[in-house]
Amino acid sequence: MPVQKSYYEASLAEYSNHLAAIALLKQHRPYLEMIPSLRRPDESLITIPLPIVRLRKTTSATAQAILLPCDVAILMCDPEWKVKTGAEILLFIHRPYEDFSDLLGRWRQTQVFLNQDYEWLMPHRHSHILSEGANSIYPLFLIFSETSERIQRGLIGAELPFIIQIPTLALLEEEREEKGLEARD
Repeated sequence: MPVQKSYYEASLAEYSNHLAAIALLKQHRPYLEMIPSLRRPDESLITIPLPIVRLRKTTSATAQAILLPCDVAILMCDPEWKVKTGAEILLFIHRPYEDFSDLLGRWRQTQVFLNQDYEWLMPHRHSHILSEGANSIYPLFLIFSETSERIQRGLIGAELPFIIQIPTLALLEEEREEKGLEARD
């Protein structure tokens, strides 16, 4: 059974919030340990859904802004100095009808883009923070219980970290309601 669009949309909405992103990172301890201060999460972590970066050195004379193929960028920020630190975690949420090569391809394309000199287009609230490119980028894949087993095997084989998301009861209920409305139309 393919992943439901509502699962993808709910996860994108959920992990756009920095507190939910921290809860997600708690499921993968090495990434949780990258957060500068858990006592000051509002100032230590910036989430950017459907992130855009400005590539500085492109073939054209001007910088080029591009939408990255990841779903959420999680940027670490020093709460004292108000500057972005070197680690960036990029969340890739399994999309409906996406196979392993598509999911892995999004990560590889992101690596190609971020192999250049870049800066993040920051949310307005964080626009004052210096947003130069990273020393290290780390992927994190979010898959669902309905995700094909071959995708999980592929991520294991590629040695890429992933978390299996089990849809909540509220999300399952919302999905049933949407299907009920579609059936009436």
